[in-house]
Amino acid sequence: MTPQELYSSPARCRRLAAAPALGSPTGAAPPLLFWLLLLAGLAGVPRAQKGTQPHSIKIEGDITLGGLFPVHSRGPAGVACGEIKKEKGIHRMEAMLYALDQINSDPDLLPNITLGARILDTCARDTYALEQSLTFVQALIQKDNSDVRCSNGEPPIIPEPERVVGVIGASGSSVSIMVANVLRLFAIPQISYASTAPELSDNSRYEFFSRVVPPDSYQAQAMVDIVKAMGWNYVSTLASEGNYGESGVEAFVQISRETGGLCIAQSIKIPREPKLGEFDKLINRLMETSNARGVIIFANEDDIKRVLEASKKANLTGHFVFVGSDSWGAKSSPIQDLEDVAEGAVTILPKRASIDGFDQYFISRSLENNRRNIWFAEFWEDDFKCKLTRPGVKYDSSRRKCTGEERISRESSYEQEGKVQFVIDAVYAMAHAIHSMHIDLCPGYMGICDKMDPVEGRMLLQYIRSVNFNGSAGTGVMFNENGDAPGRYDIFQYQISNVTNPGYRVIGQWTNHLRLNEDEMQWNGGDVRIPDSVCSFPCEPGERKKMVKGVPCCWHCELCDGYQYQLDEFNCDTCPMDMRPLVNRTGCRPTPIIKLEWSSPWAIIPVFLAILGILATSGCICTFIRFNDTPIVRASGRELSYVLLTGIFLIYLITFLMIAEPSSGVCASRRMLLGLGMCISYSAMLTKTNRIYRIFEQGKVAVSPPKFISPGSQLVITFILISVQVLAVFIWFGVDPPHTIIDYEEQKPPNPEFARGVLKCDMSDLSLILCLSWSIVLMITCTVYAIKSRGVPETFNEAKPIGFTMYTTCIVWLAFVPIFFGTAQSTEKMFIQTTTLTVSMSLSATVSLGMLYIPKVYVIIFHPEQNVQKRKRSLKAVVQAVTVSSIKEKEKTNGAKMVPDRSQ
Repeated sequence: MTPQELYSSPARCRRLAAAPALGSPTGAAPPLLFWLLLLAGLAGVPRAQKGTQPHSIKIEGDITLGGLFPVHSRGPAGVACGEIKKEKGIHRMEAMLYALDQINSDPDLLPNITLGARILDTCARDTYALEQSLTFVQALIQKDNSDVRCSNGEPPIIPEPERVVGVIGASGSSVSIMVANVLRLFAIPQISYASTAPELSDNSRYEFFSRVVPPDSYQAQAMVDIVKAMGWNYVSTLASEGNYGESGVEAFVQISRETGGLCIAQSIKIPREPKLGEFDKLINRLMETSNARGVIIFANEDDIKRVLEASKKANLTGHFVFVGSDSWGAKSSPIQDLEDVAEGAVTILPKRASIDGFDQYFISRSLENNRRNIWFAEFWEDDFKCKLTRPGVKYDSSRRKCTGEERISRESSYEQEGKVQFVIDAVYAMAHAIHSMHIDLCPGYMGICDKMDPVEGRMLLQYIRSVNFNGSAGTGVMFNENGDAPGRYDIFQYQISNVTNPGYRVIGQWTNHLRLNEDEMQWNGGDVRIPDSVCSFPCEPGERKKMVKGVPCCWHCELCDGYQYQLDEFNCDTCPMDMRPLVNRTGCRPTPIIKLEWSSPWAIIPVFLAILGILATSGCICTFIRFNDTPIVRASGRELSYVLLTGIFLIYLITFLMIAEPSSGVCASRRMLLGLGMCISYSAMLTKTNRIYRIFEQGKVAVSPPKFISPGSQLVITFILISVQVLAVFIWFGVDPPHTIIDYEEQKPPNPEFARGVLKCDMSDLSLILCLSWSIVLMITCTVYAIKSRGVPETFNEAKPIGFTMYTTCIVWLAFVPIFFGTAQSTEKMFIQTTTLTVSMSLSATVSLGMLYIPKVYVIIFHPEQNVQKRKRSLKAVVQAVTVSSIKEKEKTNGAKMVPDRSQ
């Protein structure tokens, strides 16, 4: 009996009081709280049938179970119920009837005990379901009817309402939450076959609620695993307003934050009553973060369909890739006529199987054998698109009349609804719990014993939580401490390209961990590449991530430039000095080592000049040796000439040492010979010019010759000057032994591909100049003496060729200095400086050879008639000639005229 039956006013009775005293046998339902719930339910529901008995199915039995199913959809404003729901409503409800038939016919399960049922329609509306569920608790209400009398004054005869020991349902999470709040007050256990909201796992608030489907927290974990398996890190979420959608997305977001590596671009809620154009705005919002192509959707079927329609309208077919929850599952209704938009959608559904026994049962249902289902006639009309003649219902002439001979799956399409298995398992779970309770409380008793009359709800809950049996699909049915079933999901993908039978295809499973067959997946147009749904694409090798503040999945890629390489995902580091980055900058590689090669243009020219110089010098030496006793050779100072030619030879020779591959021996030779050749040459020339200068200066004041002008003393002076250079070099050897180094800074341009390590001796620019410094001092001193000796008569004057030699040498070395030091920052520094130094030395040696000895060799070889002894002049005559020459020079300078001495 319903509340309307109980509290309506029959013609023969009258109500004397409007507030009966209510109470709960468990003491859990305060009267005021119950009335508040009752009034909330009655006031919050549009009542088209108010004052009449609501439709329900009554199955007689020893123990009655309640059933809540969305037989009808939610009605429009002002109407509680809408159109009939064939799959979610009729299929599921018939699954409960089927399960009851199977249990009642099973001799081993609840023998001699028949299960009955009171099945109600929730119309997919939580407030309406709350009103209907009051039917289940009326037997627990203690009623005081002492103030109620019939018209004849006699007390009314009120039949005792049936007692519901447990409830199967509801379907939607919001409905289950509303109903669970009432059933908890009266300690009536509830097992849902489809409600998955994580909120219902709160055992402190919904302690009498259990479910044979896993909660959305498992589903959310599975969806997070799917998203990560596809390499996505940036997705948007869509949720229908209500417990199911909002709690599902909340669980998804929370798990993604806990696991990390996944960011939510946008989290959008679909209103319960969306306005016109709402879904177009929703798609536009999603496109604000167009990189987030993956869209996680926890929504009802209607909202899913409208989202797909809006995507198609916006010409975004194939852009978004949807990952749908079990409300989408493998249903065809949300994607009907929108298959191209839904292509590639990945959906999830609790692991299920088609129950063959139910298929046989359902397709055998007809109007004749299924009169217990009061909604079956309405289903029949909708399924076969015909119209039955029913009392009180106007006949629609536009539709054909039903014959009653139609058959399901023959004249209409049929496919078992996905939650049928779970409805059957929920009924069997209740039956197994009652069976175990009967064994413990009524051992050996046939039927219901006193201890189970009535069935105590809290005790039954303990038995429900303890069940463990194989369900209709062969999988285990059990509950944890919160009443949740274990998480077992099938992963589907909707495919229409390159497949024989377009539709949903199983591509994986999730049972505490994901098993996904990526080879079976395909996307828009049959593409097998997984679409990207990332805020930022992975950086190329050699690029580091610069994170966007506040968005851990977004970053900018910055190239490790210069001599940096990618140390890790977020940092670059500089390669060691002797290394340069790889081409892709993921590591470092040794810098190539180079030296001046003999085949280099920088070496060919100096070597060519040195070879010519060596040949010329060797020719001069050989000529002088061959004509050693001839006047020209003797007059040029044979001893110092040989010393000077040796120095010139060594100057040419140093070119080969400067170009040779550096080694300890080569470096030692460079130190020794680099300044030695010049030192020998300029020491000899300085000794010569100094001798000439002293001779003629001495002649001005005395007839006696100056000291140390003999060949022996000249050699001694020369070797003393040379010894300074040699001593300095040996001290250098002791302080810093010669060795090679690899200079990685010399050729280190901005582009590391051109970086080279230069193998060279440990001679800096400064040490090189210091090595030549003594030779430069000798050169300058020699130049000074050459200038002072310029007035010597031509017949005696070897100082003038030496002077020209020194002037030219100074010019060469003055040009050398800016070239040498001006290229210090060049990447070709080693080549330029080596070439400049060797060419400058060869030119200075060539100038000395050409000015001092080539003319003599020319005379000796080609004009031997001039190589004869001339008349000797005394030192006094020479001095007088120099004196007269000096006076003439002074008179010319002063402008005076010479007056001839006529007295002679």
